[in-house]
Amino acid sequence: MSSGNGDDQHPTPEPSPAQPPRIPLPRASVEDTGRPLPALEGLGDLAPRRAPLVLEHRVLQSLLGAWALAACAPEETEAVEEHLGDCGSCADEARRLREAVGLLHPAETLDLDPALRARVLEGCLERRKPRIPVPEWATPYDAEAARLDALLQDFGDAEWHAPVRLRWFRGDEPTSRRTTVAGVIAHLLTVDGLVAIALGLEDPMGDVAADRPTPSARTEAYWRASHFPPTRAVRAPWREQTHDLVRTVSFTGGGTGELSVPYGDFELPLRDAMLDRAFECWVHAEDIAEAVDYPYETPSGRDLHHMVDLAARMLPTVLAARRRAGLAAPPPPGPHRRLVPAGAPGRSLRLEIEGSGGGEWLIPLDSPAAVGSAEHEVAHVALDGAEFCRLAAGHVSPAEAAAGQVGDRDAIRDVLFAAASLSRM
Repeated sequence: MSSGNGDDQHPTPEPSPAQPPRIPLPRASVEDTGRPLPALEGLGDLAPRRAPLVLEHRVLQSLLGAWALAACAPEETEAVEEHLGDCGSCADEARRLREAVGLLHPAETLDLDPALRARVLEGCLERRKPRIPVPEWATPYDAEAARLDALLQDFGDAEWHAPVRLRWFRGDEPTSRRTTVAGVIAHLLTVDGLVAIALGLEDPMGDVAADRPTPSARTEAYWRASHFPPTRAVRAPWREQTHDLVRTVSFTGGGTGELSVPYGDFELPLRDAMLDRAFECWVHAEDIAEAVDYPYETPSGRDLHHMVDLAARMLPTVLAARRRAGLAAPPPPGPHRRLVPAGAPGRSLRLEIEGSGGGEWLIPLDSPAAVGSAEHEVAHVALDGAEFCRLAAGHVSPAEAAAGQVGDRDAIRDVLFAAASLSRM
C-alpha cells in the first residue's frame, strides 16, 4: 500500500524497445497512411443507398392496397411509408386497409372445416347431377378417408414412425396396442380389405394368411409378415383401396347396400360396414393427430349423426351378448320385467346425443328384437356426440362419459359399458 505521499510512489517503468507498449497507441486513419481507399463495391451495406423513389400522390395512393398486403417492392414500400408520415388522408386509408387484411387472415387453425367439403360438393351437385353418384351411406367414408389422406400428405419420416397407442375395451377392461403412424394405416388397409373382399376386389393382404378373419387377427398377421416396420409406402395402397371401394359401390348404383360383410365374429350389411369404416378412419386419424401433436376436427354434423345412429342400432345386440356372458345385469324382477315378443315395445333407455350430429334414440334393454318405447322408458342418458363416439371407440371410460343420467342405474351402466364394448382394434 502507498502512504499517500506522491514522492513515495514507484515511477512507472518505461517499456523496453523490444516489448510493445502496455497501452496501445491510437491507430492512424487510412487517409493519413497514404494508402488507397477501399472500393465502394466491397463495403456491402456501407455503400451509399440508392436515391428513394419520388412518386406522385395519386400513384402512392394507388399503392396502398398492395402495401397493406405486403406486396410492394422494397423501394415502393419505403416511398409509401415515407408518404404516410406526411399525408393524413392516406394514413387513415392505410390503417383501414391493414385492418381489413387482418379480417382476411384470422388467427385460426389452417385446417378446413370438415363440413366445407360437404357444402362444396352439394353446391356442385346442385348445378350438375353426377353421372355416377356416390350412395349417401358411402359419403361419410369418402369424406373421412379424404381428410385422413390430407393429414398424411406432408408427413416426413419422423411423423410416419411416431409412436401411436391404439386403445379399445376388452370385456370391461381397457386395453391397448403400441404401433406407429404407418402401422395405423396398415391396420386400416387390412380391415378395409374385409369390405374389399365382399365386393369382389383384391385382398390387400395378398398371400399373408391370418389365424382368423377378424380385424385384429388380420392386422397382427400383416404386421408380423412385414420384414420391416410399415413405412410411408403403405399410404399408396391404402389410398388406392379407399378410392376403389367408393368407386365400386358407386358403380353398383347403391344396390349392394344389403350385401353382407363378414368381420369374423359378426356380420354387417355393406351400408353399415361403410359407416363402420368411416368411424374407424376418423378415430384413428385422431390417434395419429395426437401422436404428432396436430389438431383434428370432428366429422361434419351429418356424418357424425350417421355414425352415432349405427352405434345406437348395434347397442341392443351387444347388450344381449354381454348379458349372456354374465357382464350385464339381468332384467329386474317385478312389474318392470317384461318379456315381449319380437317387434313389441319393451323396457327402454333414452339416449340423448347433444351438439353436432345429435338426436334421440330409444334403446330396448331386454331383447334386440324388442322396440324402444317412450312409454316403458326407465332411464335417460345425455352425451355429447363426439364424446359418445369416443366412448364407442374405447377412448373414454364409461364411468367418465355421461354428461347427465337419470333413472335405473343398472340400465345406465349396462348401456354405457355396451357402448364401450363396440370398440375393437
